Amino acid sequence: MGELSEGLTQVLIPVAALIGIGFALLQWFLVSKVRVSAVADYNGRDNGHKSSLLGDAELETGVRVPEVTAKCAEIQHAISVGATSFLFTEYRYLTIFMGVFGVIIFLFLGSVKGFSTKSEPCTYNEGNLCKPALANAVFSTIAFLLGALTSVLSGFLGMKIATYANARTTLEARKGIGKAFVIAFRSGAVMGFLLAANGLLVLYVAINLFKLYYGDDWEGLYESITGYGLGGSSMALFGRVGGGIYTKAADVGADLVGKVEQNIPEDDPRNPAVIADNVGDNVGDIAGMGSDLFGSYAESSCAALFVASISSFGLNHDYTAMSYPLIISSMGIVICMITTFFATDVFEIKYENQIEPSLKRQLLISTVLMTVGIAIVSFFALPSEFTLYNFGGSKVVKNWHLFFCVAIGLWAGLVIGYITEYFTSNAYSPVQDVADSCRTGAATNVIFGLALGYKSVIIPIFAIAVAIYVSFSLAAMYGIAVAALGMLSTIATGLAIDAYGPISDNAGGIAEMAGLRHEIRERTDALDAAGNTTAAIGKGFAIGSAALVSLALFGAYVSRAGIKTVNVMTPKVFIGLIVGAMLPHWFSAMTMKSVGSAALKMVEEVRRQFNTIPGLLEGTGKPDYANCVKISTDASLKEMIPPGALVLLAPLIAGTLFGVETLAGVLAGSLVSGVQVAISASNTGGAWDNAKKYIEAGITEHAVSLGPKGSDAHKAAVIGDTVGDPLKDTSGPSLNILIKLMAVESLVFAPFFAAHGGLIFKLF
Repeated sequence: MGELSEGLTQVLIPVAALIGIGFALLQWFLVSKVRVSAVADYNGRDNGHKSSLLGDAELETGVRVPEVTAKCAEIQHAISVGATSFLFTEYRYLTIFMGVFGVIIFLFLGSVKGFSTKSEPCTYNEGNLCKPALANAVFSTIAFLLGALTSVLSGFLGMKIATYANARTTLEARKGIGKAFVIAFRSGAVMGFLLAANGLLVLYVAINLFKLYYGDDWEGLYESITGYGLGGSSMALFGRVGGGIYTKAADVGADLVGKVEQNIPEDDPRNPAVIADNVGDNVGDIAGMGSDLFGSYAESSCAALFVASISSFGLNHDYTAMSYPLIISSMGIVICMITTFFATDVFEIKYENQIEPSLKRQLLISTVLMTVGIAIVSFFALPSEFTLYNFGGSKVVKNWHLFFCVAIGLWAGLVIGYITEYFTSNAYSPVQDVADSCRTGAATNVIFGLALGYKSVIIPIFAIAVAIYVSFSLAAMYGIAVAALGMLSTIATGLAIDAYGPISDNAGGIAEMAGLRHEIRERTDALDAAGNTTAAIGKGFAIGSAALVSLALFGAYVSRAGIKTVNVMTPKVFIGLIVGAMLPHWFSAMTMKSVGSAALKMVEEVRRQFNTIPGLLEGTGKPDYANCVKISTDASLKEMIPPGALVLLAPLIAGTLFGVETLAGVLAGSLVSGVQVAISASNTGGAWDNAKKYIEAGITEHAVSLGPKGSDAHKAAVIGDTVGDPLKDTSGPSLNILIKLMAVESLVFAPFFAAHGGLIFKLF
């Protein structure tokens, strides 16, 4: 087999990452060519740019174009300011957390050998000396801080481009659906590529810097790198929960008072909660989602690197084979770049019904191309035969075995994506049945929606089960880790179609608030309905990859903690299992109640404004948007702390008090129950949302018979959508972080738990 040389590998990985960053900046430049500026001379020119946007004589509902553009720019500015100020406030809290948790990592890991600075025998590479435990404590803490900063940066950059692109999408919608689609998609691609490339580049640089100290001690080097995944996921947890509570408090408040009580349209400028709602789309669905998928990527890479470091790759110091996970990610960036051209340049969108197929095509094209990419990488980067660590033993594996492991993860992701789409898109019967059930009121709608969510779990779980069985049979725990990487290898495309949704949603809100023509609102609604489905697909990917990542981390934890077998029949393990299975329900209860109590405050505030501000409903009074933004901000920052504390403290308490076996049970229980709850919650919420949109759009005869807006069936659909909001945007997507974060935290603290854990069982 033609193996890549170490020198070439050292060049290829950073080059691929830099190409990804360059491509993201190019997309940003193309988006920026659409001008959103009220300050221009309107002779067809705009700040030196020829502008086809601002045609001289075009009138918008009796308003001249310059005024419409100015209005769009003003709303965009308000959303951007709201989102930025929320994230800065949230990051202030998170900086304190990072400092405290960094100290905890250092103290726990340093105390394993009593802060000794002596070299000690290696755990796996017997007969050799490895660096002291204190070094592991220092470097794990540094890796944790690096992961946390990269995660925060990923979320923040995503939010910036999304708030930059929303009004541009609205203005382009006036030229046609195709132009608006391209702007929204390009903006999503900026986020996708920046995140994938940044994650890869920082990890690559960290490994090379750590190597300066660790030298030949690869076991210690890759063990300390696992802190990178912990940092990424702990930030993602707070970003997801905080952003999710923010967005849903505003959304539920705006819907209940505006649409159900006052009978005014969605995103109507008279509704005081609309700006908060639009801000929420960016801080929850964009910043939160970005941090979340970055966390998955960082953890699957760390799990694969750790398992490889204690196998023949690490013991023989084969740098190229060791970097196999990073080379797959590099190939993924290049493949996703090629795929993007199919959406923006090859297939032009002319009609509304072409949007969703175009986005789904992105997934299929990237998966097919990536399968070829994986074959090339597996052929060139791996020796033809090698041994992998397998719970105390070793397993002989061939390079084509690993090709199948990565490929099955990749294709399982596609299956989960398509099944999610089937259950959440209003083009298919499941959502149409839910919409039909609204004829008899909100209760039947809720019953049908819950049933749909439970049913939608079946095929994704089988897909995950097959991926686990095949990859474990072929390459033990390493196989599962690279299968998770396979699912995430097309992360740039996945994030592009995911971020596209909130951008389109905001574009529709801006169109409504700026008073644009009805047909423009129809175009943005079509973009948004497709975006709802792609957001559900993105969540499906995140949950599926989280299950594989969590299992790989679980395997690495069991190896590191020195457990030979996890026997479910021992009481120590079984109590962990049953408590672990309860944690996702406890966590969901906390996050949903947080949304409920924050939404309650929002509903009261919106009602107060409608009752006390003169002329607000008639459109002559001006609502107090800032107060609603403040309510969402305060509620989300206060309410995100208890669920976050639950997830972070559970492994520490279980490992310290009950020991490594009980903690293994907790991890297995939370993984098995968390995946089911997460898939059903996000699909139920997505289905209710699209059932409402199906009735509102009234495209088919069946939909017309249920409508129009304001009818009893529509009101029942709005209630279903409102119930589903915290399920699909707060609890569901946060659960995948719960299962990953607990596993990676257990892996990082495994040396401490193995040395000092199980205090209660030692006493009795």
